[in-house]
Amino acid sequence: MDTYCSQPAGAEAYIEDRKDSILTKGKSKGNISCSSDSLAGAVSQRACVYCGARVVLNPVTDAVHLVHGPIGCAAFTWDIRGSLSSGSEMYRNSFSTDMKERDIIFGGEQKLAACIDEIVAKYAPPAVFVYSTCVVGVIGDDIISVCKEASLRHNIDVIPVESSGFKSGNKIVGYRAAADALLKLITPKDGVHIEPTRKLNFLGEYNLGGEKWVVERYLKEIGIEINVAFTGDSTVAALKQAPGACLNLVQCTGSMHYVAMKLEQTFGTPYMDVNFFGAENTTESLRKIADFYGDEDIKRRTEALIERESSHVRPVIEKYRKKLAGKRAAIYVGGAFKAAAIIRQLKELDVEIVLTGTQTGKKEEYENLSGMLSEGTVIIDDANPAELERFLREKDVDFMAGGVKERFLAYKLGVGFVDHNHDRKDCLAGFEGAVKFAREVHTTACSPVWKHLKNTSVRDVRL
Repeated sequence: MDTYCSQPAGAEAYIEDRKDSILTKGKSKGNISCSSDSLAGAVSQRACVYCGARVVLNPVTDAVHLVHGPIGCAAFTWDIRGSLSSGSEMYRNSFSTDMKERDIIFGGEQKLAACIDEIVAKYAPPAVFVYSTCVVGVIGDDIISVCKEASLRHNIDVIPVESSGFKSGNKIVGYRAAADALLKLITPKDGVHIEPTRKLNFLGEYNLGGEKWVVERYLKEIGIEINVAFTGDSTVAALKQAPGACLNLVQCTGSMHYVAMKLEQTFGTPYMDVNFFGAENTTESLRKIADFYGDEDIKRRTEALIERESSHVRPVIEKYRKKLAGKRAAIYVGGAFKAAAIIRQLKELDVEIVLTGTQTGKKEEYENLSGMLSEGTVIIDDANPAELERFLREKDVDFMAGGVKERFLAYKLGVGFVDHNHDRKDCLAGFEGAVKFAREVHTTACSPVWKHLKNTSVRDVRL
């Protein structure tokens, strides 16, 4: 990989400080610059630290999520995940201390304590997560002390989530804040013993569109139970049983590797990376899990499930492959695990990937992505809209797979868009999810509207 230097006619130069974050496979060997704070003024596609924490914790269905800060922070992240629940709907509420100028001048600790008291009196939740925001970190409100006192006062878990955004320009810091909060919740209190089981925990699964339920159905068929998911369709009580699992599966590596490592250090629970996006990934993950248990009956049932489901998927994928061969795709998503899954699915469909990037990828993850890509593919970390626009034009992209912030940019450039955002309600996991994804790619990339747009000047209009 090497720095991407060529520019289309009339394109602005990339920001000098960003040049090491934009590489092209095949030029020479080199490491991409990543995992650092976003460059000030670059209008990064990353979300803020608080948002990173909120997307991890929000699917805990029966907990209250209280945002200590101005009302805009709570409004911005209301119902931020497309997570579904089989029980409580408490997580769909958005609570805020609604800090005003007076609170910022004189401090908001009393207001926070009063809000917690009111919430507990009205809703009696089993736990309250209290998120700090930028302004709270600036004025120095001690949310740790307020939460500790409230926890003692109400005899429930009131857990501070230290997610003040000014600490960093990196969403991963928010993931770490959420992880620390989860570890506080699930660590057994003195005198509490959690019985070991043969169940597994599913980390980094947020039940978007019911995806956890799909994987749960597969595992149940082969004879394995999910103990608790972190955090899709989870409850406070279920999360507290997490130390009893015999294995931790990690799907979203960016948000949950830290938790998995801590659980292994503290409770001795091993972990493995899995990926249930795409038929091939699902097949490999199920076999890895079956091998861990070492039970011949589980292995036999696993192979039977894979053969049955694959026989349904193969002809559908082949049908779409014939129609999509030669299409050019761009990928820009939150984490590297998702990027890898999409790359693999698109390659199954004979689609050429010409641009890929993530918000939170690590060097070793980018090396893995590079190994999956063809020479000349642009790889970009923590992109800004100007960079994405430039490469979407230069690479003559037919469609883009990404999140909510990329959708509008793609459409304005006359480029098709495939939604893989965390607020989606469509299930894309498992074998049936692979068919849905292929169908969406085909519907988007082969729509006749793009042919007509390409014959106009729409793609030449500057944003």
